[in-house]
Amino acid sequence: MPPAATAGTVLVTGGAGYIGSHAVLALKDAGRPVAVVDTLATGFRWAVPDDVPFYEGDVADSALIDRIAAEQGVSAIMHFAGSLLVPESTRKPLDYYRNNVVASRSLIESAIRNGIAHFIFSSTAAVYGTPEVVPVAEDARKSPINPYGNSKLMTEIMLADVAAAHPLSYGVLRYFNVAGADPAARSGQSVRNATHLIHVAAEAARGLRSEVMVYGTDYDTPDGTGVRDYIHVTDLAAAHVAALGWLEAHPGESITVNCGYSRGFSVLEVLDAVDRVTNEKLVRTIAPRRPGDPATLVAATTRIRATLDWTPRYDQLETIVGHALEWERQLDLRGLRP
Repeated sequence: MPPAATAGTVLVTGGAGYIGSHAVLALKDAGRPVAVVDTLATGFRWAVPDDVPFYEGDVADSALIDRIAAEQGVSAIMHFAGSLLVPESTRKPLDYYRNNVVASRSLIESAIRNGIAHFIFSSTAAVYGTPEVVPVAEDARKSPINPYGNSKLMTEIMLADVAAAHPLSYGVLRYFNVAGADPAARSGQSVRNATHLIHVAAEAARGLRSEVMVYGTDYDTPDGTGVRDYIHVTDLAAAHVAALGWLEAHPGESITVNCGYSRGFSVLEVLDAVDRVTNEKLVRTIAPRRPGDPATLVAATTRIRATLDWTPRYDQLETIVGHALEWERQLDLRGLRP
C-alpha cells in the first residue's frame, strides 16, 4: 500500500451537486487543490469551475477512483455523492442502500488502497430519528426512522470500524436542513423537482409553482408545523474545510459534529420570512404529514464551535432566503434552469 499523503488534492464526490459544488468553491477559496467526480445524474457540469479537474463517473468504480488518485495526488476525500430524499427512501429503500452504503463501502476501500489519509463524510441529522432531547447533541441515541437515515448511519459505522483497522482518519458532518446559495451567486440549488422547503418556496416566489405544500399541521410544535434548523450552504461548506484542517492537524484522530445553528424555524415561519423578503404572499396548501418526518430537529452545536475553526457568517433566516431567491433569478438570467 502506498504511504498516506499528508497534503494534496481533495477529491470531492458529487462535486457537481448542490452542497458538493459549494464545497469545491470553499476549497478553491482556501487555496486547496481540488478535483471532482460526479455521475451528473442530479448534478450539473456547469457547477464545476473550468479550472477544476472533472471526472464523470461513479464512486463505486474502483478503477476510476484509482486513476483519479494517481493522476491528482489525492490526500483527502469529501464524500457528497448519494441519494438524499427522505420520502423517496421510504419508497425505494434498496436504491438508498446501494447508492449510500454499497457505493460508500467501495469508495472507503479505494481510499485505503490508495493511501488516502482523510475522509470527510456528508451525513445527516436523520441518524437521530425522533430525538428525545432538543437540541440534539452528537452523543444522542441514534435511531433513524427512515431508510435514508439508516443508510447514512451504516456508513458512519463503517468509517469508525475502518479507521480502527487502517491509517484513515475521518470527519462526519451531520447536516440539519441546508439552504441558501453562494453569496456571489456562483452556485446554488438547481436540482429538478426540488423538495427542500426554502428552494420550493423560492421557486414559488419566482412563479414556477402555484403553491407551497405544508406537510402536516398537527405536530407537537408551537404552530403545528415541522421545526427545522436551517444552515446556509456556504457556512456548511466552510465547516467541511475546517473539518479537513482539523484532521490534518490531529493525525490519527477523527471527529463527528453537528452542522446547524441551534435555532429552529417552523414551516410557516420560513414561508413568512419569504413573504417578508419578497413583499408578496405565497399560497400555502395544507397536506398530510410525509412518512419519515420527525416533528422537530434542532442541532446542539457546542462541539463544532468549540473544536473547529468555524464561525457562521450567514445565520440569519432572511439572509438564507435572500440568497436562495437571488440564485433562482440567476438561473433564469443565465439560462441554467433545468
